[in-house]
Amino acid sequence: MYAAVDLGSNSFRLHIGEPLAGQIHIVRTARDPIRLAAGLGPDNMLGEQAVETALRCLREFAAILRQQRLDAVRVVATNTMRVARNAEQLLPRFEQAIGYPIEVISGEEEGRLIYMGVARALGRTQGRRLVIDIGGGSTELIVGDASTEGDAIRLVESFSIGTHPQSAAYFQGGHISADAFETAVNAARARFEDMADRYRALGWDAAFGSSGTIRAISEVIARNGIGDGTMSYASLLALRDRLVRLGHVDAFDLPGVKRERVIVMTGGLSILIGVMQELGVKSMTAINAGLRLGVLSDLELRANRRDRRDGAIEDCLRRFGVDAQRAARTASIARRLIDKLAPQDEAVKHHLLRACLLHEVGQAISHTGAHKHAAYIVEHADLPGFTAREQRLMSTIVLGQKGNLRKVREALGAPDLAKAVLAMRLAAVFMHARVDADVEALKLRMKGRIEIETPRAWLDQRPTVAAWFEKEAAAWSEVGVAFQVGQA
Repeated sequence: MYAAVDLGSNSFRLHIGEPLAGQIHIVRTARDPIRLAAGLGPDNMLGEQAVETALRCLREFAAILRQQRLDAVRVVATNTMRVARNAEQLLPRFEQAIGYPIEVISGEEEGRLIYMGVARALGRTQGRRLVIDIGGGSTELIVGDASTEGDAIRLVESFSIGTHPQSAAYFQGGHISADAFETAVNAARARFEDMADRYRALGWDAAFGSSGTIRAISEVIARNGIGDGTMSYASLLALRDRLVRLGHVDAFDLPGVKRERVIVMTGGLSILIGVMQELGVKSMTAINAGLRLGVLSDLELRANRRDRRDGAIEDCLRRFGVDAQRAARTASIARRLIDKLAPQDEAVKHHLLRACLLHEVGQAISHTGAHKHAAYIVEHADLPGFTAREQRLMSTIVLGQKGNLRKVREALGAPDLAKAVLAMRLAAVFMHARVDADVEALKLRMKGRIEIETPRAWLDQRPTVAAWFEKEAAAWSEVGVAFQVGQA
């Protein structure tokens, strides 16, 4: 069984699912509408009251997770944690509360996971789909073809507009007027208009809404016979008119949405109308699937050795014209070296090997300082499946592949990461010197100091490696690490 925890801007949610007969059967869910985005101050700092509410919820989720026999757990945080200026300081507290690492995912990665969840729910039906997800802090629009693995996405974008800021800006105090609604819709349209042509050019056979806000709008329309009772553009306008006539969210008492969520629905409705106007969407279907099901599906794929991150690296290599054979040789050498160094954290090996595959992407910009360009690309490129934290770790290893080590001095304080940097540097040396097959003959240790032991006459037969070892000794000496080479 797998667990997905979604730390959203409106609610924190938990899904526990078990793969059965090609589907994921949800065996346990939990939701807490903590309204994290409301805790952001004008300076984009999360206030202590919001933090304490989040910690309380995470501890409750941790208790639920402890009750299950789980094969994997993934905790993802979305827009509020992306924009909160104190997110880096808060993450350790949040992680301690829930007992698992928390991944602050990009808006594009959020969109891809949403599409995976919708695709999993729909199955392999034919046709192209538009998926709209309106969250508390951002809105994701995805166009893709039929696939349950999310690898048929044609376009994904995340827009910094969500129900909380929309409601706060245009429906202050819960007041609703025709002018306010028109202003809110036009503001939403302005966010989407620059990309609208690209979406319309791709086209779609069916549109789906995956967020809780869209499902709430659909429920209200269907249960109260508003408009034609479906999620058509005309029905959305009819719901807008109903809200305007009421004048205040407190006056809304129709079944289908809890009273405290009416203000959220109102902000979401203005965004949805803006999206449909800009993209020319006539109707859509609300679907009970999205980010959490996508996370569960991704965990299942990883368990079956079909990791989206491997595909992302292959795409990146093609995009920057990297020699894939050289990259693979470097990774192969690094794998043997890191095994000799025996880091405690197995995940470091995976970061190292992927960093090796990407270590030459910077040459597409310039050979001068290519390792610095590569480090920037690895940290900031859109790599599906990777978290920002993973990309920063790989970027650090890539940055340390050559030259002085002062630029990664702080990272070298972590023993396993220092071993990864050493393996990266030596792998690059051996790849250039074409001594791939001879690596097994070396003995390599790193405990306070670096010790390399070669067979007798090994370096005499490889004079370029001997020259590189002298440079390595100087580089490591600058950061206070002895680099010693001896013979067996």
